[in-house]
Amino acid sequence: MKFYMTPGSCSTAIHIILEELEEVFEVYIVNLPAGDHFKPDYVAINPKSTIPALVRKDGSTLTEVPAIAYWLARTHGCAKLWPEIPEDEARALETMAYVVDTIHGQGFTRIFATNTFARNPDDHQAVRQLGLDIIEKGFTILNNAIADKSYVVGDFSIADPIIFYVSFWADKTKIPMPDNLAAHYRRMLARPAVQRVLQEEGYNLATLGVAERQL
Repeated sequence: MKFYMTPGSCSTAIHIILEELEEVFEVYIVNLPAGDHFKPDYVAINPKSTIPALVRKDGSTLTEVPAIAYWLARTHGCAKLWPEIPEDEARALETMAYVVDTIHGQGFTRIFATNTFARNPDDHQAVRQLGLDIIEKGFTILNNAIADKSYVVGDFSIADPIIFYVSFWADKTKIPMPDNLAAHYRRMLARPAVQRVLQEEGYNLATLGVAERQL
């Protein structure tokens, strides 16, 4: 398979899942600042011009973090990365949708791509503050959802790398995380697959997890 990704982005979640599955794949870096996602070669693979994209063994392309994660889990059933109980399935889906659509799409995007929400520089601070408010609320909701649990549905599943990537962003940008979420982040950092991925993506493990502050 061919995995199109950007280091340190939401694609890190899929990278972690691929490593957890010990799947064989080729990595292709998509340089977002350089506009690689709009170049004809990549648009031919993913007309959405988004990352990540996974070109499967049959040549078909799958996009969107939750969809790729779900397909990987369901096609590697022995790894047990997808819960069997309907309630846990629903909670995993709920968590993935909320992280990707709200915490990432509405929160962090306002911080990382402020210009897309307001062209007037005078409005940028207000846009970023709204993003921070959305993240803080989202982190509180996640914190309550994983209280007294090691992972989202108890056992490790594909929902956990998806929470991880926004926690990773919070660590890198020094956004506070509440207790349970910070503990989940540290737990993820201790997983060998996560460590391998972060090293492969160019991050120094010694600098991660040390900037956490509590809400």
